[in-house]
Amino acid sequence: MRDLYIYYQVKEEHAQALEARVRAMQGKLAASSGVAPQLKRRPEAQDGLQTWMEIYPVVGEGFTGQLEAASDEAGLLALTAGARHVEAFMDLPPCA
Repeated sequence: MRDLYIYYQVKEEHAQALEARVRAMQGKLAASSGVAPQLKRRPEAQDGLQTWMEIYPVVGEGFTGQLEAASDEAGLLALTAGARHVEAFMDLPPCA
């Protein structure tokens, strides 16, 4: 199992429309996969751009493909300023 972190930028004038699309997409993903997504953004904007992050904790191997299909269906790239960057992290085992 792993956690996915997706970060990207959005122009401030597109933020409200993008938020609606991301939240709708995350709602569908939560219903179909049981994952508990989060949506965050940096508090400050720079040069009219906000940095956002979607977090999908404890997902299985097939979830990345499901997420890609869902983001394509939601048309997220039409409202982002550049690409969505996906990073995967896993827990380290505890010390003995």
